[in-house]
Parts: sequence; C-alpha cells; structure tokens
Amino acid sequence: MTLRGRLTAAFLAVVLGPVLLGAFFVASTVAAVDRSRSTERLAVAAATVRTAVDALCQQLRAAADAVALTPDRAGAAGQVVSRGLAAAVRVTDPAGRLTYATPGSPPAPWRDCAAATPAFGPVSALAARVDLRDPAGAGLGAVAAAQPVDPAFVARLAAVTGVAVTLLDGAAVPARVAHTTEATGVRDAVLAAAGTVDGESVTETAEGRYVRRVGPTSGQPLPLVLSVPSDQPPGLRAALVGAVLLAALLAVAVAWRLARVTTRPLVELAGAVDRVAGGDLGTRVPVRSRDEIGRLAGAFNRMTRETGSYVAALTSSRDQLRGHLAVLGDTLASTHDLQRILRVILHSAIAATGARAGAVLLLDAGGVLVAQCTEGLDGRLPADDPPGSAPLRVPVGTGVVGTVAATGEPRRGRIEPSEAPAGEPRCQTYVAVPFAAPGGAPADPAGRGAESATRPGDPAARAGADPAAPAGALGVLALYDRLGAEEFDDDDLSTLRTFAGHAAVAVDNVRVHEEAQRLSLTDPLTGLWNYRYLRESMRREVERANRFGRMLSVLALDLDRFKQVNDTYGHPAGDAVLAEFARRVRGEIREVDLAFRQGGEEFVVLLPETDARGAAIVADRLGAAIRDTPIAVHGHGGTPVTLRVTVSIGIAVYPDHGTTGQQVLDAADDALYTAKDAGRDTWRVVSARRTPPVREIPVPAAAVSPADGFPRAGAGPAPPAGEPVPGEPEPCGATPDTGRTGPAGGASSGPHPPRQTRGR
Repeated sequence: MTLRGRLTAAFLAVVLGPVLLGAFFVASTVAAVDRSRSTERLAVAAATVRTAVDALCQQLRAAADAVALTPDRAGAAGQVVSRGLAAAVRVTDPAGRLTYATPGSPPAPWRDCAAATPAFGPVSALAARVDLRDPAGAGLGAVAAAQPVDPAFVARLAAVTGVAVTLLDGAAVPARVAHTTEATGVRDAVLAAAGTVDGESVTETAEGRYVRRVGPTSGQPLPLVLSVPSDQPPGLRAALVGAVLLAALLAVAVAWRLARVTTRPLVELAGAVDRVAGGDLGTRVPVRSRDEIGRLAGAFNRMTRETGSYVAALTSSRDQLRGHLAVLGDTLASTHDLQRILRVILHSAIAATGARAGAVLLLDAGGVLVAQCTEGLDGRLPADDPPGSAPLRVPVGTGVVGTVAATGEPRRGRIEPSEAPAGEPRCQTYVAVPFAAPGGAPADPAGRGAESATRPGDPAARAGADPAAPAGALGVLALYDRLGAEEFDDDDLSTLRTFAGHAAVAVDNVRVHEEAQRLSLTDPLTGLWNYRYLRESMRREVERANRFGRMLSVLALDLDRFKQVNDTYGHPAGDAVLAEFARRVRGEIREVDLAFRQGGEEFVVLLPETDARGAAIVADRLGAAIRDTPIAVHGHGGTPVTLRVTVSIGIAVYPDHGTTGQQVLDAADDALYTAKDAGRDTWRVVSARRTPPVREIPVPAAAVSPADGFPRAGAGPAPPAGEPVPGEPEPCGATPDTGRTGPAGGASSGPHPPRQTRGR
C-alpha cells in the first residue's frame, strides 16, 4: 500500500472509530438514562402512593375510633362525615348485620386497609374497621369508616405522583381496568405489560412507556399500575445512523485530499524533522516554490525559529501557572469571605496590568462608593482626610470612579496630580471599570426586596442602592499609575473587565448566600418570621424576661372561618387575605415586637416588656384593624370581591401562665380556643396558669398579678403607664409597653413546617 493509501486508511480509522463509538455510546447512554430516570420516577411515585394511601387509612382509622369511642355513634358519624374525615361510616353488630350507616354510603365491597392479598372483584371504597367491645372485653360489633375509590380518587393519586395511575378490577386474570388516567391509545398496552410484571419490577411497552405495579400490600391494599412515558427523543437511532454515514463520506473526501497534499513535502521534511528531533532547532528547509510545498517549508522554518522562544516562554508560564494555582486555591478557600475574595482579585489585577495601586469600591445604601479593599494608596489620598475615616469614599456621579459607576462605562486616561478629583487618589494614569450583578439584575446592597420588613439591627435592613447608579451596578474596580509611566491601554482595559466580572460574581454569590440564610427564617407569602424562628425567638425572649424580671406577652391569632374564604373564592384569594392580614399586624405593633406565621391561618405575636393589660390593648387594636376595613381580593374568574375578615386572639403572659416558652405558647393557644368558643372576633386571656414542674427557679425580680386579674411586670404595684420600673435595667432594644400608644414597625418571615388546622 502506498503512503497516500496508508494515510487515508489511518485518517479514516482515527475519525470513523470515535464516531462509531460515540454514536453507540450516545444511543446506549440515552436508553440507559431514560430507563434509569423512568424507574426512579416510578419508584418515587410508588412511595408517594403508599404514603398517600397509608395516610388515608390512618385518617379513616382515626375517624372510626372517634365514632367507636362515642356513645352517640350516629351523631359522631355525622360529624366525621361533615368534617370530611370519611365519606361514609357503617356500624355493625357482632353478627355482622348493619345497624347504622350514614346516608350516601358507597356500595359494597369495601376494601379493608389492613388487607394485603389481592381483591377478587371490584373495589368501590377503602375502609378502616375498628371493633366495638364492652368493658368486659366482649365484642359489640364493629365500626367502619370508608372513602370511595372512584375516578376522582385515582386522579388525585395521579396528580400527587405525577405519573399515570390505573386501578385494576381485583385479581382477575387477565387484568381488567376499574379506573385509570391513561390515554385511550396506550391503555391496553399498559394493562398487558402490567400482567407480565413480576412483583414491583419495571417493564417497558412497545409504545415506549415504563410500567410498574404497586400493591396490594399491608397499608396499601389497592392493586395499582403506574406508568410514565419514555423521554427518549423519537428517531434518535435514525439520526445517529445518518450522522455516521455523513461523517464517513466527509472523512473519505478529506482523507484523500489530505493525503495527496501531505505526501509531497514529507520526504524533504523527514530529514529536517529528524534533525530537529535531535535538538537542532537551527535546521531550515529550502523554499523552492510558492505552492503548498513552499508554504509548508516556510511554515516549518518559522516553527523552528519560534520554538526556541516558546521553550523559554513555557518555562516562564510554568512559574506563572504555579502562582495562579496558588491564587485559585486562595480564592476557593474564601468562598463566602467577601473581603478576602476582593483582595485576591485586586492583587491579581494589579499583577496582570503592572499597576502601582488600586481599589475595589462597592456601592452602599447612601449612593456612595466605599473602598472595600485597597492596595498601594498610602500617600495618594488627600492629606486633609479626618482620622479614622474610610480610606476612599466617592459619591456616585462625581469624580472619575463616581462617573464610571453612574454611566456604567469604563474610563482610562491621564490626569495631573493637581487636578485629581476631590476625595480620590492622586495619580498620573488611571483605568476604572464598573461591575454589575450577573444577568443585570438591579443591585440591592441589602440583598432583599424593598417591601421586606425587618427588625432593628438586622443587617438585611439596609436600604436599596442609590437611584443615580445604573440598574445592576455593584461597584467599580480602579487601578492607578502603570509601571513605566505608560498609560493603560485597551488590553489592560480588557483584562480589568475580566477581573471586574469576577468581582461581580463574588459579590453576588456572597449576597445570594446571605439572602438564602435570611429566607430560611422567613415566610415568602406574608413577610413574617416563620415557625423555625418562632422557637428561637421564644427561647431568647423568655431568657431575657427571666433575666430582667419582666413580663413577656404572647398573642395567638387565628383568622375566623378562613377555610370558607379558600372554599368560596379560591386559594389565591386566601393568600391575598393572609398577606394583607400580615401587613396590618406589622402596622399595629412596635419595632421590638415580633410577628410570626405559625402555619396556615395561625399567627403568633411576641410582646416583650408587656403585661396582660398592654397585650389586651394590642389585641383590641389588632381586632379593630382587621375588622373595620374589609379586604379587597379577586375571586374565581378575577371578579373583585370585598371580604370582611375577623380574628380571634388568645393572650398568655410569661411567667404568670407558664414557666417555659412552650407552656406560654400552649396557654395562649388555649385562650384562643376560649375566644373561638365565645363567638369569635374577640380576645381572651388564659383563665388559669398551667401547672409548672416541681422545681425552684431563681428570678431576679418577682412578677405577680394584682387583684384585677391583669398581671403586670415587676415587683409590687405596677408603675403608671409608660414609666419604667425603678431600679431595673432596660434590656437592649426593649421598650416597656403598658399604654401601647401608636403602632411601630413589624417583623419579617420565611418557610415554616407544615401544621394542620384544627377546625377553627
């Protein structure tokens, strides 16, 4: 075989081999990934089905227990059905004869939740059975609570799991469908595949759907079939075959052309290459023509000339690479240390451009650029700066860096030291580049929305950026006086843009991290603190009240008949009511007070330095703020609706109604139920103190209740409204509240653990 033929064959082998392997790998990987993802989806869906059915069975069992424990079983059964805990209740005697059944009960058969064997027939309802026994243990019959198993039930399972769900009609062979969410075209194929599944393994249908059977097992007695469509792109194999054929044709043409052009100069170049391989970088090839051979010879000669310089450059680059790796490690080690990251970026920018000095300035809440990191500015700042002031502060829109921040355009040039802008370093040459948040999002130095309410002293309470700065502006990276007294050029400007981009990403990452920490304690719907922060705040406020001998009042709030709002006007209207309720609560409490969303429509307000009388004043004010002004929402179809909302409030005081935070919270919850029983739209103070554990706790200043039943903070008679208790220290950030004159700022919020409402 000739040299040209060998080159062509080698090129084809090198090109087509990876193409074929890549096509096979892509096809097999896509199929494997598709099956793995589908299997995982079905596994998650199966676990979700078991959880949902088990939860329903537990609910039905609780409903049956409630009926069984009540002498008036008919009345209890009616209440269970009316509250939605079960769709039907049946009571049977020891012989199994029906003695009572709620109207509209599903027809037989009912599938028992405890059954683990296949049902030989259709299932119309899922039931939980509880035996009735007299005090001697003799059987009196049984109570069964049921929920219908109908297309709506199967549809709910499909919505929860995100896959298609089919309920089989018992254990009949071949299997038959009772209810399904499968499309008509694939229903038969899924049913046929389900009949071949062993246990809960996964199989694939010819139509490209993955099928898995679930149950019947203990706790999940329903025979179900789950299926998901394949995510594999249609026509993938045909596309891969076409790509391989096209690559083969192109490879043959290119290989033939390349071999023809390459073989001619190879003989002459072979000797020169051998000499260069021996270390003779001075080897040259004579250029005899201007054709391809001549250009190849000229390129070879240039290569040998530049190779020597490249060897030296590579040696230098190796040393620089070691330095950059050290900088990279330093940066990675300081992921959330903004000052350290900015120092690394500034030092690298100065080293890359040869500047003598530089600074990184960030935009603060007052529209002023403040130097966060500087290097080499000693002796360059104005001599009349006051001691202890920031090394560099430039208002946006003034001077060099202020103009760069305001316009968003980089600047470079030369300036006389005597003409340096006021407050900026003295220099001869400069270059300044702005940087903004990734994606151009408007910068907020606080890292949070403008409407979020915060506590005083919260670092997230800083205001937004100055409107004079461009949208997304974060700061400016500025360098001064390049070594050699030369001006900064376009290459330096491009390099500095890269470092400014790194600075923007670093600042944004740190602020995103801070925002994530804030969101972990707040509720995104209402803007109030969440349940997690309630536990922490309750512990802190109880410790403070105990240390200073003061009182802490707890208000438990619950919107009256809130479920009717959701049922009548939809959940978006309910969310609007909750958000407006939270806004009004924030407007009626002090800055030192804390408001929380405990779960659903339940809220808690902590009132430091407040006795029961002051808490009652706040409760009156909150009730009036909610009651007097209706809330405008949008009902179904976007129709404007005005709702009159009321709130019931329970009041408890530490330490009069509990010695721990949990006891006071429970006492306030009991008082809330008392307010509900009193007709709603009112408040109640807990009537009796919970029994504390038998132990002695030293309290610096005793807290007792006067004869009128309203406890007050401090020892002895309560001082006049608004006056502090003599001889007692004021806790940091706390304000006594007896008269409660005027609202103040509120609290903020975050995600909360789920809590079930108790029918208020």
